[in-house]
Amino acid sequence: MCEIIFDRRLLRGERLLWSGVPGPGLRLAPGDAWRIPVSLLWCGVAGFEEASAVADPTPWLLALCGAPFVLVGLYLAAGRFLVDAWLRGKTHYAVTDKRILIHRKAPFGSVTLLSRDLLPDPQLIEEAHGRGTIRFGEPAPSLSRRIGLAAWMPALDPVPQLIAIEDAHAVFDELRREIRRAG
Repeated sequence: MCEIIFDRRLLRGERLLWSGVPGPGLRLAPGDAWRIPVSLLWCGVAGFEEASAVADPTPWLLALCGAPFVLVGLYLAAGRFLVDAWLRGKTHYAVTDKRILIHRKAPFGSVTLLSRDLLPDPQLIEEAHGRGTIRFGEPAPSLSRRIGLAAWMPALDPVPQLIAIEDAHAVFDELRREIRRAG
């Protein structure tokens, strides 16, 4: 299936070395050690304030002002994991002898074509059962000043990566062999 997606994107003479998809399901990132407590605190405070506003004889418009804060808290506490899993479910990866290709289907469709000559050396982050993530660049510190959804969802991280792929060690070894062969 993945091969079909990438066939028309291959350059003349380019060889497909591997193709696959990210691991399914909910995934925790290292930064979640502080993001989860912060999002739960946000959700709790916003929920308490909203419940207090609704319980008091407050004008209904004033009571509705807290609803967006509750929704943001719910998204940060739980919804972002679901959206991240959904985005990964629409993603396909390919590694060729020249490039890394990342294809995401609509509605947030995109195709990222990365020349391996311009990428830093890959890093393997091994997980259980042969899965792992191959990153092409350093992760931002978990308490960095990065703003936006990429800081909260691995699937939107701007650093190119193959997230939770099966048999990650074999793919990583193949990448290293190709890098040595090319260099």
